[in-house]
Amino acid sequence: MAETRKVGITETVLRDAHQSLIATRMTTEDMLPIIDKMDQVGYHSVECWGGATFDACLRFLKEDPWERLRKLRDGFKNTKLQMLFRGQNILGYNHYSDDVVEYFVQKSIANGIDIIRIFDCLNDLRNLETAVKAANKEKGHAQIALSYTLGDAYTLDYWRNIAREIEEMGADSICIKDMAGLLVPYEAERLVKALKEGTKLPIQLHTHYTSGVAAMTYMKAVEAGCDVIDCAMSPMAMGTSQPATEVLVETFKGTPYDTGLDQHLLAEIADYFTPLREKYLASGLMSTKVLGVNIKTLLYQVPGGMLSNLVSQLKEQGKEDKLKDVLEEVPRVRKDFGEPPLVTPSSQIVGTQAVLNVVLGERYKMFTQQSKDLLSGKYGQTVKPFNPEVQKKAIGDAEPITCRPADLIKPQLADMEKAIEQYKQQDEDVLSYALFPQVATEFFQYRDAQQKKIDISKADTNNMTYPV
Repeated sequence: MAETRKVGITETVLRDAHQSLIATRMTTEDMLPIIDKMDQVGYHSVECWGGATFDACLRFLKEDPWERLRKLRDGFKNTKLQMLFRGQNILGYNHYSDDVVEYFVQKSIANGIDIIRIFDCLNDLRNLETAVKAANKEKGHAQIALSYTLGDAYTLDYWRNIAREIEEMGADSICIKDMAGLLVPYEAERLVKALKEGTKLPIQLHTHYTSGVAAMTYMKAVEAGCDVIDCAMSPMAMGTSQPATEVLVETFKGTPYDTGLDQHLLAEIADYFTPLREKYLASGLMSTKVLGVNIKTLLYQVPGGMLSNLVSQLKEQGKEDKLKDVLEEVPRVRKDFGEPPLVTPSSQIVGTQAVLNVVLGERYKMFTQQSKDLLSGKYGQTVKPFNPEVQKKAIGDAEPITCRPADLIKPQLADMEKAIEQYKQQDEDVLSYALFPQVATEFFQYRDAQQKKIDISKADTNNMTYPV
């Protein structure tokens, strides 16, 4: 029998699971009562912050994301906490200056994050350098996530070589980030073996159940040497979320990869999340559409979220009958655009351009601003060159950017500090504002109003006179 190599599990129920199933709407209040039990499990880590949680806290839940992190840190006394970080984009949708990236990493670790998973939508490692160095400086664990995709450029040699470069950059581990559920079992086996040939760093695998193969993919990956897998508690698993934690624990039980996790304890945690799932289903936040298997993900290599986005764009224009044409146009646009992985924001850029090409009845009659930015090099370098004719049509005679895009961004932190002076209650407020200026300002105003209400009610109580 193979040597014993316990597989680690990163639990995603507090971040990616609810981001994938209920549009990131789980509140801190819903999380806190179960933390003590989750802390006893012995997870490799709990992913609980970053991704879309930051935006959703401010925008929809009227919560301070930094306060959420501090509360989670207080509760998880024995478990490493993990976040998802979009490289030079941090948690926003465009590149920020290095001083903002460095300060965000510093404050994330100071408030309780142990592992920062850093990725770039183009796998341009230059867009990850600042965040990795900052995490190293703060003694955090810097994990680089490679956006997994298919295409001529993405050979086993490509993955093997990029793994070697990541190790040289100073990262502590590598994650294969399969955001679209495209990684099938035997490909996973080949990929993990190739990465292991390129690096000595631990390998983690993240996928989604969208195409229905994820649990089998995990099994083959672990057998090939994968060290950690991302799973979600069963009430928040499957569909567009991750495979179920309990299922994988049972799968590897009694094998050389036994996780050592206790099913009885996991069952108690599942019992806590089951009524929450029912609550979100009843409220309409969880759609039954995201709970099944969508094999079209594999046919068109289009992530589930991108597919629903294309459908809604066509519906708005009364062109739903054009979906098949758009799905066939996506790979052509992607090829013209340098074959980027389809993950935020490149998936939206390619998808929207494909819709325009089909709806307008002429390819590249019109470009979105984001398409122009991508083709001018503002997002970084793609694995393959752009189609030169398409690039010229989009940006004319403008000189494309060939340096690291953030080299062209002046320091931004001092100006942002000035902009929020009137609202600032903690150092971290400047970072909330830096990422989402309008949404954060509205949140600060809401926070001030709430505090005034509390102060008024306290004053009323203090002035009350009691009959003697």
